[in-house]
Amino acid sequence: MDIDKFKSNINDHVKKCQGRVSIWIEMDKEIIEINSKQAYPAASLIKVPILIEAFRQKEEGKLDVEQLVSISKEEKVGGAGVLFSLSSKASFTIHDLMTLMIIVSDNTATNQLIDLIGWHEINQCIKALNLTSTRLNRKMMDLDAIKLGKDNWTSAVNIGTCLKEIYKGSLLSKESKEEILSMMRKQQFKEKLPAYMNLEKGWIANKTGELEGIEHDCAIIQYNGITVYMAVLIDQLSAQEDGRETIRQIGKLVNNYLVNTY
Repeated sequence: MDIDKFKSNINDHVKKCQGRVSIWIEMDKEIIEINSKQAYPAASLIKVPILIEAFRQKEEGKLDVEQLVSISKEEKVGGAGVLFSLSSKASFTIHDLMTLMIIVSDNTATNQLIDLIGWHEINQCIKALNLTSTRLNRKMMDLDAIKLGKDNWTSAVNIGTCLKEIYKGSLLSKESKEEILSMMRKQQFKEKLPAYMNLEKGWIANKTGELEGIEHDCAIIQYNGITVYMAVLIDQLSAQEDGRETIRQIGKLVNNYLVNTY
């Protein structure tokens, strides 16, 4: 499959989707963009820059990731994750919270990290990365804030910048970047971009996001020496499955392009 056919196939799936689709893909000097600079409700993709700032603070000695944290019943929130269902007697290291935030998208862990790292510090990191469409304005599952118009925002190109920073950026040490990649590769939610992928000569490290009417996924893919960075954001969905299947099909197209080209 040549690159023009690949781009055409992606456009076909975008047109079929009933939601508003944004895509940013970079691989082997090729960049495919569709509405990539438009701001979208971030859902759980906001956890990617939060994680970057957590590791930055760890490196500066501002955050002791081995510190134990206890979480009261009142601090727990629902949605994705496992901490909501566990005993309040349990303690977790900050590193545990970072891991849970990524591999099971734990909302309670994320809210704890926002408090520990700091709202201002997270948004300053976002600014330092030049993520012009990204902003942390609320905690996870704060539906009242959403009703008041306070939401978290990002864009496909901004998430792509985060992925490149994680894989080959200069903000973090090699050890921190490898640790983030390890977390993302252990991602438990594989039903979107990775669903139809069979990367026998590589791996995928991804992070999903979803809320009512919203389906997102982003990933770093390594295949036979080729690195792919991609983010697919969809909102204004009347059916969640429509968004999920669109993301799956885009992941499948990337997989087939890599397998047939490299």
